[in-house]
Amino acid sequence: MAQGDIPEDSGGLTLRQLIHLIYALFALGLLSGGFFGVSAIAALVLAYLKRSDVVGTVYASHIDWVIRTFWWGLLWLVLSALATFIFIGWVTGLVAIIWIVYRLAKGWLAHFAGETPVPGF
Repeated sequence: MAQGDIPEDSGGLTLRQLIHLIYALFALGLLSGGFFGVSAIAALVLAYLKRSDVVGTVYASHIDWVIRTFWWGLLWLVLSALATFIFIGWVTGLVAIIWIVYRLAKGWLAHFAGETPVPGF
């Protein structure tokens, strides 16, 4: 039996659906330009709440991936906002947003393929 084949309880969302929901909430928060930014925070809270439930499964790496992407992305966006005072922040902010979208897409596509996201870039 593979790691992803661990039986899940039939009440509520399966772990696979939960990971899709976390990625979808994160994407909604990011792609809405902050209008639904609360959904990105909801994705982060949900990831932290369910982190202990996915230990030892293929889904654990996805939870860690989303959490790291959120915090690193937030750090770079805040630093970029501060750097706008010296007129380089717009460029670094754009690079940070592209990096976040890339990581979100890479992780979600790996989840669709039943794989773990591979660190890099």
